[in-house]
Amino acid sequence: MEKLNAVLEAISGFLWGWPMIILLLGTHLFLTLRLRFPQRHIFKAIKLSVSKDKGADGEVSQFGALATSLAATIGTGNIVGVGTAIALGGPGAVFWCWLTGILGMATKYGEGLLAIKYREPDGRGRMQGGPMYALEKGVGMKWLGVIFALCTAFASFGIGSTVQSNAISTMTRTVLGTSPALIGGVVTLLAALVIIGGVKKIAKVCTALVPFMAILYVVGCIAILIMNSDFVWPAIQLIFRSAFNPAAAGGGLAGASIMIAARYGIARGLFSNESGLGSAPIVAAAARTKNPVRQALVSSTGTFWDTVVICAMTGVVIVSSILAFPDISFEDGGELTSKAFSQIRHIGSPLLAFGSLTFAFSTILGWSYYGERAIEYLVSRTRVGKLISPEWMIRIYRIIFLVSVFAGAVVSLEMVWNIADIFNALMAIPNLLALLLLSGVIVSETRKYLWEGNIDGE
Repeated sequence: MEKLNAVLEAISGFLWGWPMIILLLGTHLFLTLRLRFPQRHIFKAIKLSVSKDKGADGEVSQFGALATSLAATIGTGNIVGVGTAIALGGPGAVFWCWLTGILGMATKYGEGLLAIKYREPDGRGRMQGGPMYALEKGVGMKWLGVIFALCTAFASFGIGSTVQSNAISTMTRTVLGTSPALIGGVVTLLAALVIIGGVKKIAKVCTALVPFMAILYVVGCIAILIMNSDFVWPAIQLIFRSAFNPAAAGGGLAGASIMIAARYGIARGLFSNESGLGSAPIVAAAARTKNPVRQALVSSTGTFWDTVVICAMTGVVIVSSILAFPDISFEDGGELTSKAFSQIRHIGSPLLAFGSLTFAFSTILGWSYYGERAIEYLVSRTRVGKLISPEWMIRIYRIIFLVSVFAGAVVSLEMVWNIADIFNALMAIPNLLALLLLSGVIVSETRKYLWEGNIDGE
């Protein structure tokens, strides 16, 4: 098993190495330039995200689709992951993480547009879409759409269930001393109560949970920044200086080179906002929207909130805390984050624990939907559909998914992490191919609805 895990770790390291980072960041930059910087429409996009397109096709509101995608995207990586990037890449990693979020908004825009452009109703009138439909109907590569869906289904059992329930179990065991089996059972039951209700129930819960948990976490960050007020501006200056001059960091972080800072910052940003992964457009396809561009703009706000706001704020909190308390250890990302929040007496650590728990649980809900839609596509597009109906296959999938949620709480997950990373990379490659090959379609739709001032048209 150790040898197998070493092989999987090597494969994961290769897939998520510089070639993938360059491909993802290159796609972000290409779409940013070709779409004339869609990031400049962020305020219009935020306004649209809380508007309702009455009478439009779809199952959930645009905000419901956004909340569900944010639920799957905002996870423990936003909290501990940023600390890990700083520990490994120095303060400059925060800048590269933030830059990745800015550019990634263009990719998330393109994903949302294609999701609406190529979606289709299933036998019960529910809208289905995502990269697999874009690959089949737009690019003409059904086989690649099948591969994407297969990788999505497998990934849902990794990053979407087992690793999240394990994070919850580990956190509660550390803080409260509870049994992993007990926590696994509770989390599985709560997840089942939501998942069985389908996308409308998932969206309803996420619409209530995501804003609450995000606001609570941001309030905690603001409280720390107020406490570290004398070090906030120096921290921001240090982040920018050390992004291009690592020696400026000083202390235990001085050894991080520009390449290392960029690598860990970019990788953390890409992992965090999932721009280019192809997961978020699966739920974006279910949104009630008048035209593809409206949902594209709404989708782009997901990356804005996840990385440009939350990850960046976490980064400034940690770096300002390092300056305020030079004795903080640089070796562990989780420890960096924990010590930063422990500055809020009595409630800091519980607040961080609660944020980690809710972020992880919401990720389980979001990824369960991604997995279901992938399974439905596989059954309807392959010979499997002749043996079993999509409805029955989804029931089977839900049972297996919930079992994996429980298993994740009680087992070691080093190998599962590596497998999940591999399938996530294999999701990103065909999705990025679809974005690049269909960039002309994205530009055409953008010109029709956004550049020509017809954003309210159908």
